[in-house]
Amino acid sequence: MPNDSPSGDGIHLVQLLLPLYDNAGRAFPAEQYTTIRDELTERFGGLTAYSRAPAQGLWQESDGLRKRDDIVVYEVMTDTLDRVWWREYRRTLEKRFAQQELVIRSQEVERL
Repeated sequence: MPNDSPSGDGIHLVQLLLPLYDNAGRAFPAEQYTTIRDELTERFGGLTAYSRAPAQGLWQESDGLRKRDDIVVYEVMTDTLDRVWWREYRRTLEKRFAQQELVIRSQEVERL
């Protein structure tokens, strides 16, 4: 992850949107987030967690009902984007959180 180039370099910012509660409204155990932090820190050398003021995710189901999730956001930066690894990790997290779909998104950013 470190890059000593004096000019701005394109890197990938990967964000994981993690739910705080299961579908029955029960909070997930803190250890679950600690495990993810440890996994990502070991693989990418660091992590930023936005967990103090949970964000809210809103969406509309096909039947017209609105759904809401309280989420925390974890971010990592990486020089290369291993799409296969991220796809597999997303599936792993979907199982851990018992979610039909969990959002992991990336964008290319410039390091200044």
